[in-house]
Amino acid sequence: MFDDLRDLYQEVIFDHNRNPRNFRIIPDADRQVEGFNPLCGDRLTLYLKVADHTISDASFQGVGCAISTASVSLMTEIIKGKTEAEAEALFTLFHEITTGKSEQLNLEALGKLAVLAGVREYPARVKCATLAWHTLDAALKNQHNSISTE
Repeated sequence: MFDDLRDLYQEVIFDHNRNPRNFRIIPDADRQVEGFNPLCGDRLTLYLKVADHTISDASFQGVGCAISTASVSLMTEIIKGKTEAEAEALFTLFHEITTGKSEQLNLEALGKLAVLAGVREYPARVKCATLAWHTLDAALKNQHNSISTE
């Protein structure tokens, strides 16, 4: 089971790294926040369109390692159509699972993001996976400061 999950994890990471979804600028974005991971050089700008507390569009630009790119690509796919509260709840769940703060792996609740749950076994890679999510958290709070994982 875990070997199958690891294989799926690698396949999805590689796919989203090679072909990131929503890799574009939203010219009329309501929110725009930059995120940076000095540990491995990941840098991204997250763009959101929010109307009536619902994320109607999400995209990003930037450069990063495979895990960082896959994480932001998956995230932008999943948060479209979600309310700000739903996106915030996903951030909390994702952060708890990837950092090991939650011992119970509720992979069903994560949906497609479950493939990134394995980073908890590699502490140096957790910041790569969570950079996009911390940037989203700042955007949801309408903060304009750049976000750093350090």
